[in-house]
Amino acid sequence: MIEKAYHDRDGHIWMDGQFLDWRDTKVHVLTHSLHYGSAVFEGNRAYGGEIFRLSDHSKRLRNSANILGYEIPYTQEEIDQACIDTLANSGLKDAYVRPFAWRGSDMMGVASKNNQIHLAIACWHWGSYFSDKMKGIRLCISDWRRPAPDTSPCKSKAAGLYMICTLAKDKAAATGWDDALMFDYKGRVAECTGAHIFFVKDGELYTPTNDILLEGITHDSIIKLAEAKGYKVNKQDIMPNEMSDFEECFVVGTAAEVTPVREIDGIHYKPGKVCEDMVKTYDDAVNGKGIIKL
Repeated sequence: MIEKAYHDRDGHIWMDGQFLDWRDTKVHVLTHSLHYGSAVFEGNRAYGGEIFRLSDHSKRLRNSANILGYEIPYTQEEIDQACIDTLANSGLKDAYVRPFAWRGSDMMGVASKNNQIHLAIACWHWGSYFSDKMKGIRLCISDWRRPAPDTSPCKSKAAGLYMICTLAKDKAAATGWDDALMFDYKGRVAECTGAHIFFVKDGELYTPTNDILLEGITHDSIIKLAEAKGYKVNKQDIMPNEMSDFEECFVVGTAAEVTPVREIDGIHYKPGKVCEDMVKTYDDAVNGKGIIKL
């Protein structure tokens, strides 16, 4: 089934303070962020009409822009409300909400200071990021590494930083894998193309804490949920030769939610009781069913 093109859909997109017809929300081809990669974005999920950890996402969006040297002309509270309004306008209860900001087309060239800052929010239905995810996905090792913190603004959820993620994801798909696992500039286990990673051994969780990783909101949620349930969570460097020591593995992200892993480039895992527990615990939390509140 071919997905309907994103530029040709019914509905409305919130853009710079007003709702516009979906097909009319356009930017100029000489938009600065299109050429120089300085757009920032968030991926939010709504469950049952409520956007999960909305304020945390809006706060991170503004911080991402600040790291790149500009300020979004809306407060966190205004972004929250615009996301809520966009979800309501869509008529959806379970949805993906994408707020994003960018430098406009007022000037061209590497310098950027005279460009107007724009903000838009779109909302659409987006099901499970991986089909049949409880079976466990297969990861290859990417040729690309996450760059050092003094070579990229790695704490910003910036569009330009996803260029190597797209390269890695496309190559993985072309060679029969579901996604790619990336190492960092020191050769440590880092993250997948759009998700953080956890390993399990003897009932304890292990996750990288590299200095290049984005402060993941789902990653933070999983740590809090796991600790509340009594799991010990070890936040530490993980080297590639240590991956075979673990029994279970799963990846987490707003899009991926909690997805078990059954293979990383020849290393096999069996999605077991910890994976199953964290999938259910997270699902309960985002749907307001669990006793653990985030």
